[in-house]
Amino acid sequence: MTTPSLEDIPCVILCGGKSSRMGEDKSLLPFSSSNTLTQYQYEKLKKLFKNVYLSSKVDKFDFISKDELILDKAEVYSPIAALHSIFTKIDSNKVFIITVDTPLVKLESINRIISESNDYDIAVAKTTRVHNLCGVFKKDKLLALTNKMLEEDFHKVGYLLKQVSTHYVEFSLEEEFINLNEKEEYKRALSIISK
Repeated sequence: MTTPSLEDIPCVILCGGKSSRMGEDKSLLPFSSSNTLTQYQYEKLKKLFKNVYLSSKVDKFDFISKDELILDKAEVYSPIAALHSIFTKIDSNKVFIITVDTPLVKLESINRIISESNDYDIAVAKTTRVHNLCGVFKKDKLLALTNKMLEEDFHKVGYLLKQVSTHYVEFSLEEEFINLNEKEEYKRALSIISK
C-alpha cells in the first residue's frame, strides 16, 4: 500500500478544552513569536498540510477563515465529542489530529506517524505513555463508534483506541510531547522553544 500523501490528509488542531489546570484559555496564550499558541500550531502545521482546521466549542480565532473552523456543539467538554464533530465535517477518510497544547511535536515526527498509519484505523504517538490525540484517525471506522460512545455518555479516548486496530508509533524524546496543562509546563515549553 502506498503512503498517504499529505495533500490528501487534513490536519485538525483540538482547541476546545476547558484549560481548568492552566486557569485561563491556553489556546489563546502567547507562544514564541506568535500571538497565540493556536496560531503558532496552525502556522507550523501549514508547512506540512495543505488543509489545517481548528476544532473548538466557540469561534474565538481571528486569523483563520470560517471554513477552517469545526465547531463542536456538544454540551459536554469531551475529546470524543470533538472527534465526532471532526469526522462528521471532514470529507477525507484519514485525518491527522493534534492538541493545541503540544507545540513541541516535530514535523518529522508527524510525517513518521502518517507514514506508519497505512494499515491501521488509528496510529498515535507513544513515549513512556500513549499520546491519544496525536495521530492519524480513520473516519470510516470511527464515526459510528464515536457516535455510540456519545450516546452511552462514555468519553475515554483510550477506550476508542482499544476498540479498533491501533498502531503505537514509538518515540524516545519525552520532552517533544509535553502537554501544556499547567503554568510550569507552559514556561518550560517557552524556554525550550527559545533555545
